Amino acid sequence: MYDVTVIGAGIIGTFIARELSKYQLKVLMVDKENDIANGTTKANSAIVHAGYDAKEGTLKAKLNVRGNELYENICKELDVPFKRIGSLVVAFNEQEMEAVKELFERGLENGVPQMEILDKERVLKLENNLNEEVVGALYAKTAGIVGPWELAIALAENALENGVEMLLNSPVTDINKNSDGYSITAGDRIIQSKIIINCAGLYSDEINNMVNTPSFEILANRGEYNLFDKSVGNLVNTVVFRCPSEAGKGAVVLPTVHGNLLLGPTAESVDSKSNLSTTFEGLTSLNDHAQYTLKEVSFKNVITSFTGLRAKTKNQDFIIEESKESLGFFNVAGIDSPGLTAAPAIAEYVIELVKDRIEVLEKNQSFNPKRRPSIHFIELSHDEKAKLIEKDPRFGRIICRCENITEGEIVDIIKRKAGATTLDGVKRRARPGSGRCQGGFCAPKVMEILAREQGIDITEVVKDGLDSHILIGETK
Repeated sequence: MYDVTVIGAGIIGTFIARELSKYQLKVLMVDKENDIANGTTKANSAIVHAGYDAKEGTLKAKLNVRGNELYENICKELDVPFKRIGSLVVAFNEQEMEAVKELFERGLENGVPQMEILDKERVLKLENNLNEEVVGALYAKTAGIVGPWELAIALAENALENGVEMLLNSPVTDINKNSDGYSITAGDRIIQSKIIINCAGLYSDEINNMVNTPSFEILANRGEYNLFDKSVGNLVNTVVFRCPSEAGKGAVVLPTVHGNLLLGPTAESVDSKSNLSTTFEGLTSLNDHAQYTLKEVSFKNVITSFTGLRAKTKNQDFIIEESKESLGFFNVAGIDSPGLTAAPAIAEYVIELVKDRIEVLEKNQSFNPKRRPSIHFIELSHDEKAKLIEKDPRFGRIICRCENITEGEIVDIIKRKAGATTLDGVKRRARPGSGRCQGGFCAPKVMEILAREQGIDITEVVKDGLDSHILIGETK
């Protein structure tokens, strides 16, 4: 019998699982996918928003600002890349400038610190590659960028180190109430749990409906992106938004924590919760946006395009509450933007709700908030590299030439708690395959390492999901 079962291992589920591990509870995190962060978390803008956009008085407004405050310390504890680079909402005419002023006022209402309205001269001083027709902008100094899937993986790893259990490849197909709580059918297992926290993202309405009368519907919203090579990663210094419209915040131009340039997302309501295809129309609209926003951008430097799906609801706010029909069943749903930013505050909020359902909640005195630091060989000094190679020669073998990733680093992330088991799992944790060639050279070697370290045949190594086989047999 588990005290709490968290359904969903994205950024919300992993934050909540880690927060629960601070207490003496038996906790299980379950997910239908083959790895952590395989839904919305692996395909988003990676922005830590300042908090001026959300409507005053909403959960989004409250939890965005609090989440932003928490980010720096959490990322230090978990050794996750995070940079506070600030954001601009740029205006190209006086009408847009009025919208910028409204956002500034809303930001003040929401308690966002370190905001100011800049004139044209100061905007271009910050971003000299912007279209010179810019009139002014809202500057929010506390905005930042993060590695979203790296953060979710680090959260899961730290949660497991502190006693949480995890079950992947286990879609929840049925939930029944019983005298002690709930009986959950997940994959081929029946799980007994006193409390359920539903963090199933796009499928959270379906999980809710297994137990309760339908009370909300998740609407899938597709966002397409272009990722550029590091050679143009310095085209902008901050997160650059255009003025928002009814469709959303609009496409953004921003650097990533690893030095690339990211453009996106589009915003389109779609019927499918699983269609991650890109479209000619979507990518064309992104290109048009970039060419208008920036003086100069070359699309020959795009190294990959991808699509993410966001979970929206009609009321446009987060749903974070205990079911009125089913005590001990908590919905954490409709977590679209600024969900990534709000995630640590959402975890705090949920724990306070859960405390009302647990008679005695004792602190886990052995809780360790720190995750063992990752090894980034290329960032070490010459002497540090030499010592590491002497200790383990695998750090002297470069596997990914684009990102300068060694065999030692890959083995390390395979062997960790919640370690990589797939080609994309290695890519998300250590970045081989993230560079210009997108794995064209390093993928076969990474597959060999995965097979060797897991004691499996190389034909059993998959790209991501269980059925995403790459090799089926020898040709020579």
